[in-house]
Amino acid sequence: MKILIAEKVSPAALKVFRDEPDFEIVTSEQMGDVMTAVRDADALVVRSATDVNAKLIDAAQKLRVIGRAGVGVDNVDTDAATRKGIVVMNTPGANAIAVAEHTLGLMLSLARFIPRADQTTRAGKWEKKSLQGTELRSKTLGIVGLGRVGVEVAHRAKAFGMKVLAYDPFVSQQLARDLEIELSELDALYASSDYISLHVGLTPQTQGMINPAALAKMKKGVRLVNCARGELIDDAALLQALNSGHVAGAALDVFMQEPPKENPLLTAPNVIATPHIAGSTNEAQELVGVQIALQVKEYLKRSVIQNAVNVPSLSDEEYGEMRPYIELAEKLGLFLGQLSEGNVESITVGYHGKVAEWKTALLRNSALKGTLKQSIDSVNLVNAISVASERGIQVQEQKKPDDTSSGNVISLAVRTHQGEHRARGVVLHGRSPRLLDLDGFHVEAPLEGHLTVLRNRDVPGVIGQVGTVLGKNEINIANFALGRSDASASSAAASASAGAASVRAEAMAVVQTDQAVTPNALEELKRISAVISMRSVQI
Repeated sequence: MKILIAEKVSPAALKVFRDEPDFEIVTSEQMGDVMTAVRDADALVVRSATDVNAKLIDAAQKLRVIGRAGVGVDNVDTDAATRKGIVVMNTPGANAIAVAEHTLGLMLSLARFIPRADQTTRAGKWEKKSLQGTELRSKTLGIVGLGRVGVEVAHRAKAFGMKVLAYDPFVSQQLARDLEIELSELDALYASSDYISLHVGLTPQTQGMINPAALAKMKKGVRLVNCARGELIDDAALLQALNSGHVAGAALDVFMQEPPKENPLLTAPNVIATPHIAGSTNEAQELVGVQIALQVKEYLKRSVIQNAVNVPSLSDEEYGEMRPYIELAEKLGLFLGQLSEGNVESITVGYHGKVAEWKTALLRNSALKGTLKQSIDSVNLVNAISVASERGIQVQEQKKPDDTSSGNVISLAVRTHQGEHRARGVVLHGRSPRLLDLDGFHVEAPLEGHLTVLRNRDVPGVIGQVGTVLGKNEINIANFALGRSDASASSAAASASAGAASVRAEAMAVVQTDQAVTPNALEELKRISAVISMRSVQI
């Protein structure tokens, strides 16, 4: 098998391939024109410089796998690769230790004023008194995001004698106990932490999460470290908190604009800045090369797929039949993922009808991807099951091919330590994902756009009040689906037949609007006396 290595990798990575006698290795120095060299290659290994576009992929006659030595795959046309059944792999987490060590280095620098001590000493000053710092020992570290980097930071912080809190709604309580880490709600973490370190991806939910409201909840004198994404922080709000002394210091390796131009945070004396180097170590760069070499080797020899970023290969017929249900599964996950509160403990995916006889791993991973996507931006159709496993989430599948009462149906249940939500969905007209029921309430609604989910006492006037609030706020209703649970309907019927004056029945409404419901409108809806609970969902 021919392995085309289009860019320079470490000698250790080359050795992984050269140790296999049936592998023919062609390096960047040997290959000449990549378009010609790729024609008979079984595997292509690149870093960031090679443009693996559709034309290059079309030229490859035998290519089975593309390995990207790094995290981003912006230089690889994954759609074109997927259409040809080529697996695209990357190496997430290979630099986790490097990022964790840099995080601890920044914390120590904040605690002991190391950058200022270096500058003043070089300037001929001897400012021992003003540079008296604090110890990390016995301080509380709040980690936001307990993925691979967050876990490595926690291990090292505990070695310094710190108490570690963590917020990550997609990590199970059991895994946290195994790591001897205390899971916390975000507001409680803000209020208790002496240091806060961010280790989450960029999603609509995390963008600007460190804002005036979040900073106000933090303990006075907190120190903030960000080696994740610059967009997580509202720069102006942080600068104001630094100037007021509410935040004692901040250490930033990432910025909203890189390199940062005229960023006022860089003028603040209590800010330490580094140029996005947390993951840049000799060891990490070598590990990235070795990791992708091992992954490519395992796939070519044993068909083991690790850290793939595209969907598994399917025939055109299979993919065409499954595609609308892949979308349905993901949208059910997105729906319940936003409805659920607390740390996810288990996810159960059910298949009813003919769909239960298909290759359901893709459908399962699609449901997991949707459920976990709210806080884990790197989750995809191939790695979803491993991401769930890493976080201690139990995943189950239930197949009922004989249950054809509603046609092909996919069900999803998401259980957290605060409760469980259950939903079932179908595909209408071969292309439209629809909700069938939610938590025992028969309510059919489109799974797209801006949705508001209300649970209310089943009394007259609720629909009118909801419509009035939305109309007053110039929010147009596209669809209003209302349903009652079997239990509520039965109770109401029994009470009516017995001549009861009233019954405590409940109903569920899923309201689709043309635009997002504003915070003011949401507050007004909550004040409707019959409303029991309410949640806004974006799909």
